[in-house]
Amino acid sequence: MDRILELQDVGFRYEKNWVVRGIRLQIKRGTFLGIVGPNGSGKSTLLKIMDGILHPQEGDVLFEGISLMKMKRTQIAKKISMVTQETHFHFNFSVLEVVLMGRFPHLGIFKFEGKRDLDIAKEALRLTDSIDFAHRPINTLSGGEKQRVLLAKTLAQEPEIVLLDEPTTFLDLRYKTEIFEIISSLIKEMGLTVVVVSHDIDLVSQYCKEVLLLKDGKVFDMGTPKDVINSENLRELFDCQILVDLNPITGTPRVNLIGGS
Repeated sequence: MDRILELQDVGFRYEKNWVVRGIRLQIKRGTFLGIVGPNGSGKSTLLKIMDGILHPQEGDVLFEGISLMKMKRTQIAKKISMVTQETHFHFNFSVLEVVLMGRFPHLGIFKFEGKRDLDIAKEALRLTDSIDFAHRPINTLSGGEKQRVLLAKTLAQEPEIVLLDEPTTFLDLRYKTEIFEIISSLIKEMGLTVVVVSHDIDLVSQYCKEVLLLKDGKVFDMGTPKDVINSENLRELFDCQILVDLNPITGTPRVNLIGGS
C-alpha cells in the first residue's frame, strides 16, 4: 500500500476550543513531510494525534487502513515513534541505556534486553553518528549530540513512521543542518516515513518532499516546497513582511525577513 497514514476529517479540541479541525491528509510511504505554521496553529497537537497519544473527537486516523483507536498502544509503538520537543532525563543514564529504552514495545514489562536488542541499539547509534559516545552519561552531551541520541532511540523502536516535533530547537546552524542530513539519509537507507514540525523553513524547503502549511488548526496549503513556500503564503501565515527567493546553490525556496521601517 502506497499510503501509510491517513487523516480523515480529523478534529480535536481541549474543552470548548478546537485546536485542529477538518484535517484531511494522506501520507505516502517513504516521504519526508514538513509541517510549518505559527505558534498555536495546532502543529504539536496534530503530531500527537498521528501518534495515537490523542484521540480525535471528529474523524479518524488510519495506519495502513486500520484505525489507531482500534490498536493497542504497544502495537502503535512498533509502527510509529515520536521525538517530542523537549526531553529531560532526571537520571544520568548512559547513551546506550537511553537508546535501549526504545526497545520497550518489543520487550514488554518483565523482559530484559538480549543480544539482538543490544545489536539493534548499537546499529541505531551508528546510523545517527552517535556510537562514539555510547557510554557517556546522557546529560553531559551537547544539544546536537543529545538530539542524535533521541533519533537513535527512535530507530531502536524499529518504527515505520517517525514524527519529530521541532528537532532543531536551540541548536546552532551546524547541528540544525546535520539533523536534517541524518533524517534524509535514514529515509533513503531504511525507507522510513518522516513527518517533521519545524520553524526552520529554509531547511524544510531544502530537505522535505512535501510541506503542509497549518493555520488556526486547518490546512492552509499543501504541496512541494516550490508550490507552497512563497512570499504570499508566508506573509498570510505569519503576519509579517517576508520575501521568498530561490537559494542560488540548491534552487529551493529561501526565506528572507524584511525588517526596518
